[in-house]
Amino acid sequence: MKRTLLLPLLTLLCTTLAAQGQSRIETFTFRSALLGAEKTCSVYLPAGYDDSGRSYPVLYLLHGASGYHGDWAEKGNMRQIADEAIAAGTALPMIVVMPDASGTGENYTGDRMGYFDVPGWPYERFFFEEFVPAVERRYRICGDKARRAISGLSMGGGGTAVYALRHPELFGSACPMSGLLEAYGDPGENAFRRSVAENNPVQMVRDLSDAEAAAQRTVRWWVDCGDDDFLALANIHFYEAMRLRDIPLQYRMRDGGHTWRYWQTALHDILAFVSVGFAE
Repeated sequence: MKRTLLLPLLTLLCTTLAAQGQSRIETFTFRSALLGAEKTCSVYLPAGYDDSGRSYPVLYLLHGASGYHGDWAEKGNMRQIADEAIAAGTALPMIVVMPDASGTGENYTGDRMGYFDVPGWPYERFFFEEFVPAVERRYRICGDKARRAISGLSMGGGGTAVYALRHPELFGSACPMSGLLEAYGDPGENAFRRSVAENNPVQMVRDLSDAEAAAQRTVRWWVDCGDDDFLALANIHFYEAMRLRDIPLQYRMRDGGHTWRYWQTALHDILAFVSVGFAE
């Protein structure tokens, strides 16, 4: 019902904005004092951004392992998907920020890969203490919980879940896709695998206090994973843990695997889901 009522308003708004110019994706680079390095992100700006003068809701969209900030634009076709959803009235005009959590090795793996703090590389602290404030100063972003959402695929799905579990006061919606939601394999001396084991969303949900579980009920959760995905069982475990703590979530398991084709189709639904939250 909410989505049905939202469609006429969105269609009128999107038609007006579309006439004011095309969307674009640009990069933003700044130096992090915490990391002692420059970090770059990709930013989707909707049609009409330059001329509207208004502020926009924001979706932080995280890439997966062996990826970088440009993946969603280059492999995920996110600009076209967002443009089409906004033009069709199924999504609100929004800013989409795609951060970089790539490693320093071949194919963006190796040291420094991931969304969590590891020795010598406090990425999670950087994200909340430096990155989000810098992005929301530079762009006309509403900057309140209700109009700030987070999503991501695979490693980024794990980051999405952990970030929202730790900071329910910051995110109105959280949408892991094919999320790395449990530890896998023996972490050994691998810093990335250790960080995943130490930041286990399934265990985090199980360990929530009653007050922390209540805070999670203020987040609109959407979890999506293909039935042929090697992470399907971890996503099912997350769903079970959330249900046991009486935390509402929309859970989707569709035909598909751990592929960009799957995540592109998921993104259509997620843009619509977060837009309903933005409009409430």
